[in-house]
Amino acid sequence: MGALKRGHADVLKWEQANTSAATATPASTLGVAMPTTEVAVRMAWTVHRDLARALARLGPKNEQLIAEGRWTELDPSLQRRVEDASEVLEVAAAGRKAWIEAVAAQQVLKHQRDMLEAAQAAYELGQRMVTVGNWSKLQLSPVQLAASNARMNLRRAQQAAAQAQANLVKTMGQTGLQDGFVLPDQLPAIPAQPMAAADLQKRGDAVRNQLPDAESLRNRALSKSAMNVYWAAHALAQDSQGDILKTREFITEETVLHYNGMLKSVWDLLDEVRNQSQATVDAIGAQRDFWLAEADLQWVLQGGEPESFVNLGGAGGEAPAAAAH
Repeated sequence: MGALKRGHADVLKWEQANTSAATATPASTLGVAMPTTEVAVRMAWTVHRDLARALARLGPKNEQLIAEGRWTELDPSLQRRVEDASEVLEVAAAGRKAWIEAVAAQQVLKHQRDMLEAAQAAYELGQRMVTVGNWSKLQLSPVQLAASNARMNLRRAQQAAAQAQANLVKTMGQTGLQDGFVLPDQLPAIPAQPMAAADLQKRGDAVRNQLPDAESLRNRALSKSAMNVYWAAHALAQDSQGDILKTREFITEETVLHYNGMLKSVWDLLDEVRNQSQATVDAIGAQRDFWLAEADLQWVLQGGEPESFVNLGGAGGEAPAAAAH
């Protein structure tokens, strides 16, 4: 911060031009580009060579539907007619979910870096104010704590992103061959409307008619849980990406205008930068949870039995909730 000669305005320029040493991450060897879940699913299948016969029997049309995540368009009798079809679906579900987790973790990491940069800029400005006698150390303490918390959150995000990439690499059978995959910058947008209850119920009934009695009863309970999680996840994602995030963006824009007009302090602006970044992180978590819930629901509606369903408690990566059995 010694290069800042002209006061508060330089804080923002310094923040944009400099990356804190605490945000640096070790270089990694990224390999194959994996832009979509379809690419992830197809690569996951190649790890399981014993599924080649089942994929051939499913045919190119069904294979394409599964790879693209359009499972509700599949013939409900496939599981009964094609041996190992359930394994094909299980591997596809694992590939989809690993990709979703990795992309979301990468998104969160970027915004945690933004939050640390804003917090670090505020802290260094506070240190300067203490040095010249405009602030006491007590006044600096909350800003220092905010910077420390932001640093801890970044480290957690770095670990989560590395773990998600490692899981994706493992799912794709690439452990030891590469450190990770080149992923898109963000998850796909959620649909404007969730799948309708009547359509899901009809689909579930058609699949359960193909299952033995015990499996059919178990699937009915799982379907109810999966649908409830799916609808709740969609509503939460819409809220977090709609009113909450848009309102936060509006507040940030107004704060910038007021700051430029000398009606807001640099502290107000830096606080709002952190607030908007946190709202974005929460929205990413909700978006991730929706796509995980959607993957689980589609699998359940094919007779699958996930070990757990996503926990909708927040964006912090909570453990998944146990599925009903």
